[in-house]
Amino acid sequence: MTTTTTPLREAADRLIAAAAAPRQCDPVRDILDDRDVEAAYAVQRLLTEDSLARGRRIVGHKIGLTSSAVQSQLGVDQPDSGVLFADMRVATGATVASENLLQPKVEAEIAFILAEDLDGALSESRIRAAAGVAVPAIEIVDSRVRDWSISIVDTIADNGSSALFVLGSEKVAAADLDFVSRTMRLTQDGVVVSTGRGSDCLGSPLNALGWLARTAAENGSPLRAGHIVLSGALGPMVPVRPGSTYVAEIDGIGSVEVSFAEVTR
Repeated sequence: MTTTTTPLREAADRLIAAAAAPRQCDPVRDILDDRDVEAAYAVQRLLTEDSLARGRRIVGHKIGLTSSAVQSQLGVDQPDSGVLFADMRVATGATVASENLLQPKVEAEIAFILAEDLDGALSESRIRAAAGVAVPAIEIVDSRVRDWSISIVDTIADNGSSALFVLGSEKVAAADLDFVSRTMRLTQDGVVVSTGRGSDCLGSPLNALGWLARTAAENGSPLRAGHIVLSGALGPMVPVRPGSTYVAEIDGIGSVEVSFAEVTR
């Protein structure tokens, strides 16, 4: 008996195998139409189903490509989103094993821990109320696609090119903040390597949160109270150098830190 593998399944299996190895793989845009965002999210759902079947637990969502600087770095022109799992979280101040990553980069952003479900009608006041608390965050992104040669379809299918995330210990009520004027500074071993402002994230991290709420609802996974949301980079992402320490400082919110071990293999 002959079985036929659909393009969606073929793309998902390629990314799943690459993540499990771990190894870099060819882009999936050679399987999917390189402009078919709907198909890319369908592949992402297959990856999510595989993760859940292996016992992973969803704790939130991430927004990617919110900064024009990052869009320029990767040659894409719209935001994307992905799923956060509990085993992706790294404690602030911890050291990450570099050999478990392929081609990691770090970016600094504002995270939210939602105070209420965020679906249905989404006014600005509703989004701000649901945002709960703001937390400084570092996202560690890592594409399974070889040499970061990605289109928007590749990164969406690959769960938003996500890997790990770090939340700071400080929390500030979202209702009290002017997100547009927040400034960000990311250092590598004490040297500034990236800067940005809240306005660099789709005009405001709250705008990004609203975009994600609509996108998540359309994809059948609405945002829920208690979810962690990474709202997107405030400045250019920076390639990880093993042995280095990265600290992100966001004024009025706090700081977060992560280090990367030297490669031993």
